Amino acid sequence: MHSRYIVIGISNKKNDCLPDQLAALLERHSVFSGGARHYELVKQWLPAYHTWIPIKGDMEVLFAAYRQATMPVVVFASGDPLFYGMVQTIQKYDEAAAITVYPHFNSMQRLCAKIGQPYQQVKNTSVHGRNWQELDEALLRGEPLIAVITDAVRDPRVIAQRLIDYNFLQYEMVIGEDLDGAHEEIRTGAPSAILQWTFQPLNCVLLRQVGPALQPGVGIADHLFTGLEGRPNMITKKAIRLLSLSCLQLHRSRVFWDIGFCTGSVAIEARRLFPHLQVVAFEKRGECLAIIQQNMQQLSAPGIEICMGDFFIGDHALLPAPDAVFIGGHGDRLEALMQLIDRYLIAGGRIVMNVVLESSHRCFAQQAAALNWECAGPQTIQIDQHNPITVLTAVKLS
Repeated sequence: MHSRYIVIGISNKKNDCLPDQLAALLERHSVFSGGARHYELVKQWLPAYHTWIPIKGDMEVLFAAYRQATMPVVVFASGDPLFYGMVQTIQKYDEAAAITVYPHFNSMQRLCAKIGQPYQQVKNTSVHGRNWQELDEALLRGEPLIAVITDAVRDPRVIAQRLIDYNFLQYEMVIGEDLDGAHEEIRTGAPSAILQWTFQPLNCVLLRQVGPALQPGVGIADHLFTGLEGRPNMITKKAIRLLSLSCLQLHRSRVFWDIGFCTGSVAIEARRLFPHLQVVAFEKRGECLAIIQQNMQQLSAPGIEICMGDFFIGDHALLPAPDAVFIGGHGDRLEALMQLIDRYLIAGGRIVMNVVLESSHRCFAQQAAALNWECAGPQTIQIDQHNPITVLTAVKLS
């Protein structure tokens, strides 16, 4: 038999958290589950003899307890359990489960209702038990309204600091605390002001654009990058950078590796042009770490994963496998580098390298043939009085 769950969304009102029509449903069941706060809200409606399975965070333990239940489990959740909620968790840990859902308004709907904000254009994101990717992607896309589900670690102050760090200062923050509860409060302020505030544990955030975007557009001007001291030409120039990224076809990629990032210009341009992309940047020169971090912040490119050290001796097995790779440097070991890349690159993945020397072009072509990479036609471009650059592209066939 498949496990059966009845998932009920409840409000945050102490004596009015549950629709009246669900009272009879509760009387027919005996196994219930939810967080400690949920229990305090619903216990007055539960039958005298019941089992309560607490949700504390360890999902493996929780679902082991669910599987031991011989009766359907009634799970209480905050608001809408289909909105970053318990239904998705059940589907993840018990794929064959039968689920009946009784939703309530989610926290962002309640916040928008209370401030009179139409929400059909709101981009929903969550950092609750998650990384920054969803929020970063919405910021990079310039969404005018961004909802953020918070947690105890990524709270409104931490979100405000991220907006400041990466120069997303066109947003004001609307924070709803303990919505529908006894201590409800709604406050609005600029990120700099919010750094000074304290918040109740139960909160959510709406970012609302109130000023012009400060981020660079397509093709970041070279002079906007901080470079290596005394070496202003150590950067992939804008025209070559954009041509290289177009050859990588990143719109259909998921994971991009930039090997030898130097100033970070290629990784940053890729991150800004393709917000969905997971970007991993590698560099062995220690002085480049502060440079890429500064460029990421001043050019609004959060979320790039930085890996420092010699690429040849690093352990990359735990990193997401790339389907696009840019070779920005190879330390005169191009053949060995291509062999190493081949170990991680998924089939169909694309590789791009910019070369000046004919010997590098020849080595790339020979090693690509040995690895069963298909080379596309090279493209040569010259910027001002600099040496001509040839952009090489290959696709891993299998």
